[in-house]
Amino acid sequence: MKRIYILATLLCCFLTSIIAQNAKPFVIPELKEWKGSNGEFVLNEQTRIVYPKNQPELQRIAQLVAEDCKEMFNYTPAIAEGKGQKGDIVLSLKKDKKLGKEGYAINISDRISLSAPEAVGVYWGTRTLLQMAEQGFALPKGEIRDFPDYGIRGFMIDCGRKFIPIHYLRDYVKIMSYYKMNCFQIHLNDNGFKQFFDNDWNKTYAAFRLESDTYPGLTARDGFYTKKEFIDLQKLAENVFVEIIPEIDAPAHTLAFAHYMPEIGSKEYGMDHLDLFNPKTYEFMDGLFKEYLEGEEPVFRGKRVHIGTDEYSNKDPKVVEKFREFTDRYIRYVESFGKQACVWGALTHAKGETPVKSENVIMSAWYNGYAEPRDMVKQGYKLISIPDGLTYIVPQAGYYYDYLNCKHLYENWTPAHVGKEVFDEKDPAILGGMYAVWNDHCGNGISTKDIHHRCYPALQTLAVKMWTGVSKSVPYEEFDKKRHALSEAPGVNQLGRLSKDKDLAYFLENITPNSTLPVKEVGYNYHVEFDIEGAKEAMGTELFCSPDAVFYLSDPIRGMLGFARDGYLNTFTYNVQPGQKMKIAIEGDNKATRLFINGKMVEELNIQERWMDKEGKTRIRNVRTLVFPLEKAGNFQSKITNLKVWQK
Repeated sequence: MKRIYILATLLCCFLTSIIAQNAKPFVIPELKEWKGSNGEFVLNEQTRIVYPKNQPELQRIAQLVAEDCKEMFNYTPAIAEGKGQKGDIVLSLKKDKKLGKEGYAINISDRISLSAPEAVGVYWGTRTLLQMAEQGFALPKGEIRDFPDYGIRGFMIDCGRKFIPIHYLRDYVKIMSYYKMNCFQIHLNDNGFKQFFDNDWNKTYAAFRLESDTYPGLTARDGFYTKKEFIDLQKLAENVFVEIIPEIDAPAHTLAFAHYMPEIGSKEYGMDHLDLFNPKTYEFMDGLFKEYLEGEEPVFRGKRVHIGTDEYSNKDPKVVEKFREFTDRYIRYVESFGKQACVWGALTHAKGETPVKSENVIMSAWYNGYAEPRDMVKQGYKLISIPDGLTYIVPQAGYYYDYLNCKHLYENWTPAHVGKEVFDEKDPAILGGMYAVWNDHCGNGISTKDIHHRCYPALQTLAVKMWTGVSKSVPYEEFDKKRHALSEAPGVNQLGRLSKDKDLAYFLENITPNSTLPVKEVGYNYHVEFDIEGAKEAMGTELFCSPDAVFYLSDPIRGMLGFARDGYLNTFTYNVQPGQKMKIAIEGDNKATRLFINGKMVEELNIQERWMDKEGKTRIRNVRTLVFPLEKAGNFQSKITNLKVWQK
């Protein structure tokens, strides 16, 4: 009987210990391995970040974490050199073949010990700790071992057809880094579709976004990056273990080049194609690549450069062979500057006899009809999986995705799925995956905020799938709910989130002209209201502005209520008369901006369909959204009181 009692007691204790073991913490991407123990480690103002002597890279990472804590939690932990003690976060480098280059291990006990074979793994581990801390300073004790299934985890953005300001790109570097995404491809040139511009190539929008000394006048006038800005962007990315892959796309998508030098545009296939039989084409492209690749400190700093090579005509065998020759030439030309070449998959579409270098060349596998994946692997290419039918966002175009189907991707996709072709998980031929934003419809009113509203949930989702692969345990519904608890990144709030509840997020009784508010902006699903006693306002009088938008009391053209962002002006057919007293409210989401007067909606600026030709065959969806600016009050004469801001 006594023996039975003892066994029962032991069993009870065993079961209790199992039950008491801490559950796996929620982070993005999901942790590969977790062994829970009992209890909590509580972060506090005495918690130090400790790094070993003679490890300057770990010292740098410790400093980055301290700065992140200042941004996120409004306190800066102390940094110390040497051995850690109870209550510390201790960073170290430790060999572990199973963790690979980017893996890391964390032991949370009476201290937090974070080790990795390389510095990048240590840094990724700090992202895990910060995400855990966001959800509460009491961290569950346990052991983490985490490592990615795929080495390339990326995002591509089309800056050619819509200018993306440098501050947005810098924020995206930070966001990607926070979610362990490590490759940011920047598509630097492209053009709109001729049918949207009176079928006239000369009128069709095209842009090249980099400052150029070799070809003065080539750079787009409506937005570009100086060489210094682009170099600084890459340096920022390097500091947080993100690689910038610049892309100059040719020999198609090149109308910007033909606008600058008409003789190199193809008369047969369209001016957005380079004339592959014209020697001046090669002189031009040589000079363009050379400008950004030569020298000890080139403009393109990273190890990889993307040369485009997609969607050229294949109707003439002679042209196909010339296209293959062009592709091979610029792979080798980029390599001559010590860079690895990346190309878009097009060599099934352009099947021919002319050899194209494949050794050490990365191919973006986007459409199997253009490049059959298994055939490309047989030829020697390494692939980045970026299937257009699953991972392409084209805002408000009516084709591909406006928002990615995140549920489907989370439950079914990994980089091993290249369109309908499915490779074995972690096949060495598949380097990783990407998703993309293409701004095909130039001039459709889409803002950078609209792009971000589409990109961010996709990034959170695909960060899981590119790191964790099939090894996920969190159901999508739970993931989708919990992901909202995490910040975009330390110091980044492109969504303009003010509050996690539906109560009043901000109130200010009196708005003083030219004053600065503590709130930069409020993102979608907002309600902003204020009382106004109207006065005579000059044309162009601002009520509020931020770096990305202006809300007018009197717009510059008609003197109406309205707003401007991204180079677009949208106005309501309503103005405030001197002496009028009323309550004005603005509501906005990702589809429309609405004006309310004294509680009644008087106008909605929604998605507008515009016909771009007389025949009624070509239309564009014009988007009139607004992330409401609040950072600075304008120089108005009216009396503004009782500013209230809600966010659902």
